[in-house]
Amino acid sequence: MAAVRGQAEWNDAARKASDMAAEVAGYADVAKQIIDLAVSGAAQSRSYKRLADFTDTIGNRVSGSHNLEMAIKYMYNAMTQDRLDVHLEPVKIPHWVRGEERAEMVVPRAKSLSILGLGSSVGTPPGGIEADVLVVRSFEELKRRASEATGRIVVFNQPFVSYGETVAYRAYGASEAAKVGAVATLIRSITPFSINSPHTGWQDYQDGVKRIPTACITVEDAELMCRMAQRGQRVVVRLTMGARTLPDANSFNTVAEITGWQHPEQVVLLSGHLDSWDVGQGAMDDGGGAFISWEALSLIKDLGLRPRRTLRTVLWTAEEQGGVGAQQYYNLHKVNLSNYDLVMESDLGTFTPEALQFTGSDAARKVMEQVVKLLAPINTTKLETQGEGTDISPWMGAGVPGASLHVADSKYFWFHHSEGDTMTVQDPRAMDLCSALWAVVAYVVADLQDMLPR
Repeated sequence: MAAVRGQAEWNDAARKASDMAAEVAGYADVAKQIIDLAVSGAAQSRSYKRLADFTDTIGNRVSGSHNLEMAIKYMYNAMTQDRLDVHLEPVKIPHWVRGEERAEMVVPRAKSLSILGLGSSVGTPPGGIEADVLVVRSFEELKRRASEATGRIVVFNQPFVSYGETVAYRAYGASEAAKVGAVATLIRSITPFSINSPHTGWQDYQDGVKRIPTACITVEDAELMCRMAQRGQRVVVRLTMGARTLPDANSFNTVAEITGWQHPEQVVLLSGHLDSWDVGQGAMDDGGGAFISWEALSLIKDLGLRPRRTLRTVLWTAEEQGGVGAQQYYNLHKVNLSNYDLVMESDLGTFTPEALQFTGSDAARKVMEQVVKLLAPINTTKLETQGEGTDISPWMGAGVPGASLHVADSKYFWFHHSEGDTMTVQDPRAMDLCSALWAVVAYVVADLQDMLPR
């Protein structure tokens, strides 16, 4: 009997998905209106200009900083002036301060090294650390040469395979080196391309392991010291870092809404994070994602549209420290889990969009395949698997459908977490296309008769 009932429920879900897919086709005209407004109408280049004004005014905005506080106030005022319903939700976030930092190679010759300390790193003693260097290319090599590491600065010169794989060296390098007696670590920046540019990021100390200072160096300097070591030359580096961690700071997730006319309690969530690292302007990571999530609501508002369900844009705080603001948002709102229709996040750049990435049931996927067909005017009708994003992952883990942007991101990690992340990386047309895609998907899903099938 249970099997029969289960089959009947599956049939109902399949039939409903089929009906919803047919319903989506009726949105072709409104999708075209949104696209035209964003790409060639009055809103052309608007998200780019807004982002430029914001990043030029505020600059970078690391967790716990005055700049991040200013950024939140700026966005609260700007989105309120845009006639959206805006409120702030308080959260506690980490407050790490870089302080003064420098490194130089002193043997076999004097050379200044460009460095960026890693988030949560401890500082050096006031006089700095001067020590011989051990260069390794992997965790395995470090284990093999553990007896050589005591009292040394370990330099990791790991090759870049992919960000997902190689970032382990930035995240865990310090604790792995500390286990074998190292006094500090210098880690080759996690990037496939370098013009002597260090890249920062968060790192995680393991409990019960001595905390040693850790920073990223440039690809060029990592390879230089590697070549020297391979020739049998002694390499000595002097490292000084003033990094420290202060008590957690007060901050806010910034929330803007267009309230649904029929089911205001049901939500389609769009998002990007407002914080950045303390270098560059944070224009790409993740100013672009935050601003297309605002722009999507502006486009819908400008056209006088109001969907059945609530469209909610959330600009997360302290994403770079591990999705801190987003986790607290989830903890607060998960009681309403069943009312979250779709969660969307843009955090891999707002270059030319190529596809929508989606995580959800097969039935929901059938609906979304029809939704992306509405994007034919901008040639992004592809639906890929695996919606992703640090900030929406708790929701997706709990079964809520999730979506993210797949953009032409081949150069994303050239600029990521570096001084190079500025408005110069951004392109107005690409941002218009991303905004159009984001707005069409969010509006149509929010306005369908039924929520996406789980």
